[in-house]
Formats: sequence, C-alpha cells, structure tokens
Amino acid sequence: MKYLLIMQVNPAAMEALTEAERNSIGAGHEEFMRSVKESGELIVTQALADPVNSTTVRGTGGVPAVTDGPFLEAKEHMGGFYLVDCESHERAVELARMIPDTRFDGFAVEVRPVMFSAGLDE
Repeated sequence: MKYLLIMQVNPAAMEALTEAERNSIGAGHEEFMRSVKESGELIVTQALADPVNSTTVRGTGGVPAVTDGPFLEAKEHMGGFYLVDCESHERAVELARMIPDTRFDGFAVEVRPVMFSAGLDE
C-alpha cells in the first residue's frame, strides 16, 4: 500500500535549531533515502519551497480566484514528502519515525494512506 509521509515544519522551530542540528537533519535524510531506496519502498520524494512562494487557486462563487500565499494560516507548513510503498500502516509509521525531523520539537511527519494515484511509472 502507498503512504504519503508528509513532513510538517514550523519555521520558528527551524530557526531555533543550531547549525549542527540542521546538518544532522540533512544527513539523516540522506541516510533515510538510502535506506528506503535499498528496501525498494521509496517511490519519490520532494522538498517544497517556503509557502511565501505559493499561489492559491480556490473556488469563489463558481469562479476560480487566485491569491498569493498559502491556503491556510498555520504555524506549520508542508515542507516536503516521501511517497512510499510498504506492507502496512505500521511499517509506514516505522518509516516516519526514522525521518530525522521527528527528533526535534516543532516538526512532525503525518502518515496518510494514498487512495488513488496516477502519473508515476509503476
């Protein structure tokens, strides 16, 4: 089954990290990617730009409206994701716990099952 491991980032928490802590997160992601590639569970991963670079298109009275910025006001934002294919929800949670961000306050990884997918070579 496919799961999206969504990395939630709090910019204030990121700013509070030391350089060594930020470096450990980067190295941890390299190790995590190596591990899930070797296991065959990684489908794709992407890191996202800061939400200040976002444009939102939403329905307003039947007509799409375009605005700058993120859709929701929140302390956290989606910083990136891993799309994995693994045997169970428990394994997806196990993988999420291996993502280095989860070792620091202000970061989280949401584990969400994928209901439908298209566009990726499978």
